[in-house]
Amino acid sequence: MLIRGAKAMSAVCAAVTVVGLNCAAPAAADQNWGINGTFEISSNGDWAKVNDRYENQPSERNTWTIQTSCISPYECSGTVTSDGGWTAPIYTTNGLWYIKRTVPNWRFCADGAAVEGFQEYKIYPVGADGHVDSASNEFTGVNRVIGPSGSCGRNQWPVIQMPIYMKRV
Repeated sequence: MLIRGAKAMSAVCAAVTVVGLNCAAPAAADQNWGINGTFEISSNGDWAKVNDRYENQPSERNTWTIQTSCISPYECSGTVTSDGGWTAPIYTTNGLWYIKRTVPNWRFCADGAAVEGFQEYKIYPVGADGHVDSASNEFTGVNRVIGPSGSCGRNQWPVIQMPIYMKRV
């Protein structure tokens, strides 16, 4: 009786192993999930908001080289190198791509003291109709920079937010 039970258990384990191997995901990640290449990006200062009120700011234009690798469509990470002289990590969460970095000497107070900023880009692929299109080479989103509360003698975080557009070149 014990031998029959052991044989049955072995058969079940073997079947589970075979099924598990047949259902396993492929070992190689699909690079089409990531963002790779050279992109032109522009932040539109005409539509900038400073602390949630519209106020024109200088527009920004840069060229980025992006390299990412993915283990699934929702788990990607990599590096962005800007012709503006900085490099930052990029990753994806819930369909949004994030680039976060520190901006030294972001703003200057009236007394000349420099304020550091924390910049966050949120981007997502968009089609010609303005809807999300994961196969698109065009992206849109937000460029947001926030400074520390209390900087320049104001008990408020200075925040500048601008819409962005990015396209593969």
